[in-house]
Amino acid sequence: MGPLLLVIGLFFGFIIIVVLWFFSLYNGLVTSKNRTQQGWAQIDVQLKRRYDLIPNLLETVKGYMKHEKDLLEGISRARAGLVSGNPAQAAAADQQVSQGLRQVWAVAESYPDLKANASFGKLQDELSATENGIAHARQGYNESALNYNNKVQMVPSNIVANMFGMRPVDYFRAAEAEREVVKVKF
Repeated sequence: MGPLLLVIGLFFGFIIIVVLWFFSLYNGLVTSKNRTQQGWAQIDVQLKRRYDLIPNLLETVKGYMKHEKDLLEGISRARAGLVSGNPAQAAAADQQVSQGLRQVWAVAESYPDLKANASFGKLQDELSATENGIAHARQGYNESALNYNNKVQMVPSNIVANMFGMRPVDYFRAAEAEREVVKVKF
C-alpha cells in the first residue's frame, strides 16, 4: 500500500504544480495586458489635454491669422480624432494635429503682435509641456506593449494566451513624415 500512496501523492503533487504554473502564466498575461491598457490610457489623457487646449489656441490666433483659415480648420478637424480610443486612429490624428501645430508656430513668427500676446505664449508653453507628456506616455505604452506581446508570442505563455484569445497589441508608431531627417538651414 505504501508505494501506491507514494505514486498517488506524486501524481497529485504534479497536478498541483501544473495548475499553479498555469495560473501563474495566466496572471502574468493579464497583468501585462492591464499595464498595456493603462499605458494607452496615459496617452489618451495627454491627447485629451491637447484636445482641450487646441480650441483656446485657435481662438487666440484666429484674429491674427485671418488668411490662415484653412490651417486652423484642418487642425480642428484632426482634433476630433485625438480621442478615438483606438491607437491607430489616434496616432493618425496625432500626426495631423502635430503638423498643424508646427505650422501655427511657424506662421506665428510672421505676427509679432501674436508672439507678444500673453495668452498665446501661455498656450504655447502648455502645449509644449503636453507634447512632452505625450512622448513620455507613448514610450511607456510601447514598453508595456512589448512586454505583453512577448508574453503572448513566446512559449509557454503563448499557449495560455491562445486559449483565452489574447492577441498582440499595436505599438504607437511615429508617422513616416516624422521619421525623416530634419533639414536645418541657416
